[in-house]
Amino acid sequence: MPPVPARWRGACEVVPGFGKFSCNRKLIGAKRFSRGYRAAAAGNSPGPVTEVDSPRDFDGHGTHTASTAAGSIVRNASLFGYASGTARGMAPMARIASYKVCWKEGCFGADILAGMDAAISDGVDVMSLSLGGGSAPYYRDTIAIGAFSAMERGIFVSCSAGNSGPTRASLANTAPWIMTVGAGTLDRNFPAYVTLGDRPRFTGVSLYSGKGMGTKQVELVHGNKNNSSSNLCLPGSLEPSLARGKVVLCDRGVNARVEKGEVVRKAGGVGMILANTVANGEELVADSHLIPALAVGMKVGDVIREYVRMEARPTAVLSFGGTVLNVRPSPVVAAFSSRGPNSVTEEILKPDVVGPGVNILAAWSEAAGPTGLDMDTRRTPFNIMSGTSMSCPHISGLGALLKAAHPDWSPSAIKSALMTTAYTHDNTRLPLRDAADNLPSTPWAHGAGHVNPQKAMSPGLVYDITVDDYVAFLCSLDYNEEHVQMITKRPNVTCSGKFANPGELNYPSFSIVFGKSREVKNERELANVGPARMLYTVTVDAPSMVAVKVRPSRLMFRSIGEKKKYTVTFMAKAGMAPPATKAAFGSIMWSNRQYQVRSPVSFMWSQVV
Repeated sequence: MPPVPARWRGACEVVPGFGKFSCNRKLIGAKRFSRGYRAAAAGNSPGPVTEVDSPRDFDGHGTHTASTAAGSIVRNASLFGYASGTARGMAPMARIASYKVCWKEGCFGADILAGMDAAISDGVDVMSLSLGGGSAPYYRDTIAIGAFSAMERGIFVSCSAGNSGPTRASLANTAPWIMTVGAGTLDRNFPAYVTLGDRPRFTGVSLYSGKGMGTKQVELVHGNKNNSSSNLCLPGSLEPSLARGKVVLCDRGVNARVEKGEVVRKAGGVGMILANTVANGEELVADSHLIPALAVGMKVGDVIREYVRMEARPTAVLSFGGTVLNVRPSPVVAAFSSRGPNSVTEEILKPDVVGPGVNILAAWSEAAGPTGLDMDTRRTPFNIMSGTSMSCPHISGLGALLKAAHPDWSPSAIKSALMTTAYTHDNTRLPLRDAADNLPSTPWAHGAGHVNPQKAMSPGLVYDITVDDYVAFLCSLDYNEEHVQMITKRPNVTCSGKFANPGELNYPSFSIVFGKSREVKNERELANVGPARMLYTVTVDAPSMVAVKVRPSRLMFRSIGEKKKYTVTFMAKAGMAPPATKAAFGSIMWSNRQYQVRSPVSFMWSQVV
């Protein structure tokens, strides 16, 4: 790579085990922030803090996410033969600066904010945060406060939506100046099979890479009737007399998936079937287990549970199918991906988009095994992981590409381009589906849709938002001036000018709440980033119980950069009852032969949380 740009103000910290040659022209910054963690650890423990205070990644998460965003091209990459091929980050020519803010005991707000402040000061262009907690008012949300300062300086901030799905209103990182990213699947899978007695085999997924079970059936068990936690394979719950020499069926939930396999191994089991419950539906996440093991969906899991319960001597054998491509349908929204509506500001639709976040191959720290378990002594330069931690850096890397292609675009323009060009149909040309129930997904799960990098490069129109617009938005939340000042760092800010309601923010999506009034009006402004002399016509998709009027219905842009406003009136029809869920969805799209600029719309009747 060429020399590091002179504008870069960051550095690589030199500590024992992390020398001055640990960085290079690719990794141009590495810092750690641990004062908050150490203060908390010292207050909670009588003994000394033993974790190494170093920028080095000891658990693999940071390496995986950083390389997903901007890793260089590496041929012959794989996890023990799985997903073999050429690996590359989304922006392989971008440089990386790492800010370590998380430790074994968690991520502390003081450290997160210190890391974000350092990244801003160092001169980063994109900030990728694969972390987050619950939701809170923005003046109490560390990441929202740090991201506001970043946005104000032109930095695009991308954050994970969270892994608390499919629970409704489970989102994290919901501030409108943050790109909130959910997770979906790829068209690649890692099939594994379980054969029960003389029955046809069932299909699941696995990344197990050791010696297989062979073809001989062994006894299959499902916990101890006198110990309900044994069904979940919690640590210490399995008696060796029950599990030794057998395949153990474990219910998913409570503890980590890979830990269940280790519980089975310690009890003498020779294999494990990890069966989903209703919380995870048909979502399948593959893991690199230490014993022969596979995961199956809820429907297959229920069949196996019933087989174990009814059969006098149930038996099973597991086998593994490697890597399969061109899976259909894909993408599918991951069941674990956190869901809307936005519990902090219901007038802002979240998440914003989904990206690849299930079974993602990326670089890995060889300080840890692929399961992250202490007893996993295997080492590999690549690992396959799942979570919105994995989808977030995909969008961060795309943000870097868009910023390089359009250096004059604001963070909100980049967000708009990614949102309005996202797609909502899978590779079977049917609407995106939700792994939680295999039904069509909604914008509360997928936001504007799955990102489309090629189309985002040339979106035609964008919804831009200024810093002052965000201040007016904050004031519309009825925060007092001290709260607004905490977020904006503007000591003289006043709320003399504010929106009538938070939904007036020039956001690329709409969240309409019918409360005391059946009518909601929103104004939006579009900026032309496409060719001059382009005419756009609006198309509305709305549920039958809502009338939508857009004025004007046509927008003519005569020059590049020209801005045009339009007003949308949403009316809940009198005499028509809202849906049983008190929620519905639609879209507003401005289009011509060359461009389609689509915004999702959610409708709520009173509060739906």
